Amino acid sequence: MTIPIETYPLPPSIATVKVKGQYRGPDGRGLQGTVTFTGPGLLTFPDADLFIAGPVVARLDEFGAFTVTLPATDNEGMNPSDWSYTVKENLTGVTGARTFALLLPKGTAEIDLADVAPADPTTPTYVPVPGPQGEKGDTGLAGSQVYTGSTVPADTLGANGDVYNRYETTTFLGVTSTTVTTYGKSAGTWVAAGSVRGAAWYVNTGATSSTDTKPGDMLLRTDTGDVWQRSASGWGNTVGNLKGPQGIQGVQGVQGVKGDTGATGAQGPKGDTGATGAASTVAGPKGDTGLTGAQGPKGDTGATGIQGPKGDPGSGSVNSVNGDLGPDIVLDAADVSAIPASAKGVASGVASLGTDGKVPTAQLPVLADPNAVTSVNGLPGPTVTLTAASVSALAASTKGAVNGVASLDAAGDVPIAQVPNVARNEWNAKALGFEAWSCDPYGVANPVAKYLKPARLYFVGFNITESTTVDRIVLFARGYGGVTTNRYRAGIYREAGTKVVESASVALTMAGQEAGTLPGMVTNHIGAVPITIAQTVLAPGRYWVAFALVTGGTADFAYFHVQNEAPVATANFFMTTVPFARAWYTEGQGTGALPTTVSQTAAGVLADHDLPIVALANV
Repeated sequence: MTIPIETYPLPPSIATVKVKGQYRGPDGRGLQGTVTFTGPGLLTFPDADLFIAGPVVARLDEFGAFTVTLPATDNEGMNPSDWSYTVKENLTGVTGARTFALLLPKGTAEIDLADVAPADPTTPTYVPVPGPQGEKGDTGLAGSQVYTGSTVPADTLGANGDVYNRYETTTFLGVTSTTVTTYGKSAGTWVAAGSVRGAAWYVNTGATSSTDTKPGDMLLRTDTGDVWQRSASGWGNTVGNLKGPQGIQGVQGVQGVKGDTGATGAQGPKGDTGATGAASTVAGPKGDTGLTGAQGPKGDTGATGIQGPKGDPGSGSVNSVNGDLGPDIVLDAADVSAIPASAKGVASGVASLGTDGKVPTAQLPVLADPNAVTSVNGLPGPTVTLTAASVSALAASTKGAVNGVASLDAAGDVPIAQVPNVARNEWNAKALGFEAWSCDPYGVANPVAKYLKPARLYFVGFNITESTTVDRIVLFARGYGGVTTNRYRAGIYREAGTKVVESASVALTMAGQEAGTLPGMVTNHIGAVPITIAQTVLAPGRYWVAFALVTGGTADFAYFHVQNEAPVATANFFMTTVPFARAWYTEGQGTGALPTTVSQTAAGVLADHDLPIVALANV
């Protein structure tokens, strides 16, 4: 189909001619490029109060066609007159661009460049003649005059049949609008025929008067998000609200690093010293002083008596010991305030000494340590069992677990399975409904459409970094999918070349028909074209997605691609232990199943095509 370039209508008083053309290659494909029409610089049309300047550049569509409407070269009253357009063809891949002159006489409705362009640009200018010129008609009556102003026209202005356009400018809530009221003069009086003013958008934070507004105007209340459209009687009721639904909950943040251990608290005051125990043995009372012995009887005279034994100094004869009276005294340990030998080494007795002259360990007392531990983290003794939570730590079982902490592999890196699959604040495949894609289409500066060649099997590389489930192969297409004939196939191959999954032979739907697609993409059939496959789980690794138009014409299906066509495409730039080409193809794919195995180094493999934009999805 032919897609015209965007045009804007000129006033009816300016005669125009539609110019069209189509350029194709020897194989029938549409050429790309532009056709430029250049006038004499600045054209003045006094009757239309209009200047026209600059060249008109018509860009060829995917079929090599264009259509453009241009002012005729012989418009009456035009200044300058007696001029022609300079036409310059600039076709991609075609050397020797042509430049030639072209006249567009009024009265010619449509001209095809193929009918008028000279094969040799040096030939004279071609002047299309729509037919023999008729006789000049009678001079018509003077036309009506058009006046403009900002106030109501006075009846003294102009003549019957004249037109007056009043331009009235007002400003409300910072929006300036112009109302055009058209008057026609009849019977010496100007009569208003009607007013025209485009709808205006107003933004306010509260209640808004409708006095200075017009029916059709729009109002947005930023405090509520409500939208009103002005009716004949005022704002009326709301017609919508711009507040969107609440967004999904964000990804849980990573747990913070454990803080440093706090400083040891100050030691509590030492307890009072206990009272000293009473001595185990009480000293006995001191013994009485001994009695002085009685003096012996005096001897008979004449005979000398025998002298008695000399008494101990300071004491008399002993007749008691420690209070016990004689003559026979038996003393025990208590009598001499001593500890009996039976008390050695027994309770409430006295400590014995070992052969080393020291008290045996078994007889040493167990003394209370003022710094002895009686509890741990608030848990009382004597036996305390601590867990990870007791010391504000994470249990070992949380490593690599949901809501736990990430583990590290042998290389010291977080395993790919524990890395979030949604990049923070970035566009990736999942953000647009895909599971993976061959490249980010947003980074392609100028993707263009290219037709699939029948029986050519295209291979596009994918890098899968985590276990991924897919059930669609999606092509970024331009044009139709191709009626109802089942003539397309697609599949997925592992890096080793073995086939993972394959679609049936299918008929593709038109491109750009996904819900919510922009109107221009729907109209021109630009967008996603999914090919259904059996739901498949792809383990981490490198894969090729393959697809083919197994039978049909050379202009049945166009896909978008990255423009890097070369005998060795830039997509096949690598320096790895196991080379992996991201874009290549083979010829001769029939209507049957895709090959069981493939190899990028097999005979007949080529890479001189543009890298298609392809994605994988799970619907």
